[in-house]
Amino acid sequence: MVSNLSLTLDEIDRDLNSVIMDYLISEGYPSAAQKFASEANIQPTSGVDSIRGRVEIREAIHSGDIQTAIERINELNPLLLERDQSLHFALLRLQLVELIRNCTASPTDDPTPAMIFAQNELAPRAPTNPQFMDDLECTMTLLMFDRKDLPPSLATLLEPKLRKDVAHRVNEALLKEQGERTKAKLYDLVRLRAWSEQKARDAKKDLPEHLGLGLEGMQTGRGKGKDPAMHSNGEGEAMVA
Repeated sequence: MVSNLSLTLDEIDRDLNSVIMDYLISEGYPSAAQKFASEANIQPTSGVDSIRGRVEIREAIHSGDIQTAIERINELNPLLLERDQSLHFALLRLQLVELIRNCTASPTDDPTPAMIFAQNELAPRAPTNPQFMDDLECTMTLLMFDRKDLPPSLATLLEPKLRKDVAHRVNEALLKEQGERTKAKLYDLVRLRAWSEQKARDAKKDLPEHLGLGLEGMQTGRGKGKDPAMHSNGEGEAMVA
């Protein structure tokens, strides 16, 4: 009886380790993944270098350095942007947004670099897809307004959300190309738990007002305190949008 219980707990522990490692890989925590793999005696499915590459790309996009991001993507996967024209156009459009942001910061700035970039890089691609054409026209409209007078539909292009959305798409595409899940298993488990709890409440089951995740009492060597690898080496922000 005890041995069966022990086996069950071991299986649960292995499954939990797998979920944690999956999260660290897909969300972009290379040092934490390496540290956890060593402590849990498991092998990460992705190399730390590939995780770091995705982190560098994410950080470049978030900072508005789209050219560097494109170069790093091509280094990691030279065929990705050639195969995924929609993603490539999204990156180029974001690069155009960043050029417009920089060349319209004051009334005396010259918008010529943004116009040349749009003509050379986006205009030839726009006719291949109606959405590309709409996105290009909308982006170029930024040049017609002073920054302070932008209508809300255009002002959103200059908000951080666009960078985060594109970074999220890039991360998912790279994960897919590497044979990894595009979204961590942990998110599916959280959604399943929320669904199960709601079903039980709808059925008038006797449940406490608040149900924790059930992890508070788990005291393993890896679970005490915060993992410093999650808060150092530039990895404090997960790759989530």
